[in-house]
Amino acid sequence: MELEGILQFFENKTILVTGATGFLAKVFVEKILRVQPNVKRLYLLVRASNNESATQRFREEVIEKDIFRVLRNNLGANLESFIFERVTPIPGDISDENFGIKDSILIEEMWKEIDIVLNSAATTNFDERYDVALGINTYGALHVLNFAKKCIKLKVLLHVSTAYVSSEKGGNILESPLHMEDTPKGTTRLDINAEKEVAEEYLDRLRVQGATNEEITSTMKDLGIKRAKLYGWPNTYVYTKALGEMILGQFHQNLPLAIVRPTMVTSTYKEPFSGWIEGARTMDGVITAYGKGRLKIFLGHPNSILDVIPADMVVNSIIMAMVTHANKSSQIIFHVGSSLRNPMKLSSLSIFTFRYFTQNPWIDRNGKSINVPHPKIFSSIASFQAYMDIRYILPLKL
Repeated sequence: MELEGILQFFENKTILVTGATGFLAKVFVEKILRVQPNVKRLYLLVRASNNESATQRFREEVIEKDIFRVLRNNLGANLESFIFERVTPIPGDISDENFGIKDSILIEEMWKEIDIVLNSAATTNFDERYDVALGINTYGALHVLNFAKKCIKLKVLLHVSTAYVSSEKGGNILESPLHMEDTPKGTTRLDINAEKEVAEEYLDRLRVQGATNEEITSTMKDLGIKRAKLYGWPNTYVYTKALGEMILGQFHQNLPLAIVRPTMVTSTYKEPFSGWIEGARTMDGVITAYGKGRLKIFLGHPNSILDVIPADMVVNSIIMAMVTHANKSSQIIFHVGSSLRNPMKLSSLSIFTFRYFTQNPWIDRNGKSINVPHPKIFSSIASFQAYMDIRYILPLKL
């Protein structure tokens, strides 16, 4: 499909974006405003108590970020007026039916106008509280679906998931839907509503026992990991995202549904400029620790593949999925990753990071550059333990 046709698809369209202050949502919103200024309206769902705080949060956490540098350079002082002519921040929460929107006039207007729904809202903490993760990643997806069904002009609902809903399978993984009751282990029957009841029962019991907020948080986090591993997922995040996909697949009926499953999302490759990222994401914490001289070894097989994908490539995939699946009364799934065509091995990561931080050393708080050694890679626990014995334990004993 030609670029002109892709851009034309979004002309005079109204788009709802959930999780609007999230990493991918920012890249998406910036892209749409930059390449298709004739978009009709962007409704951005922001977790806030009222319109004023939603607008303030959008201004501080989205517009003022460096990702809008290109638009800011092009529009100068007119940037905010340009954006707010096209963008409406909406206070709401996908954990609630109809996102908790109280304004009946606004909600009716949204149902009449919205053409496209992008659900990018999620909690990505691996060990999130079970009740919170279920509320956002699982039942939040259902609330978005129910809202989308009421949009009379809807062309497509796009749901951002994760490639790791497939758990820890090896080899090529097909773009297959997840079905209710299916689990990676295949030994334990999964009932999503029963899981919600389990979480609620735990919460009620803790409150009756007079548990502190810290005790409740700790217990609910442990419960999430326990339930995830019971069914064969490694953590609460991918487990509850998998449950969300199951719910969408079960109840979407004839609604055009596209699910995008990215792998590890990292900084932008090219748009709006190279290298934009927010916070320490996926493997960024490891790279940062190495650059600061705190991490000198990598544990893993040198040929292990790290499937990373730049954020702007994910957003381009989201846009293409919207265009190609619009008005099709079915579900389609897209995996977005790099390991098949352009795999990056752990050994390559060690070379790249060493080369980068040698040429661009990290500057510590005293203004001195940090020299990093070439990282060692240990492909087995035995070799790692031997290194620790010789490098640390034996000298300490001596």
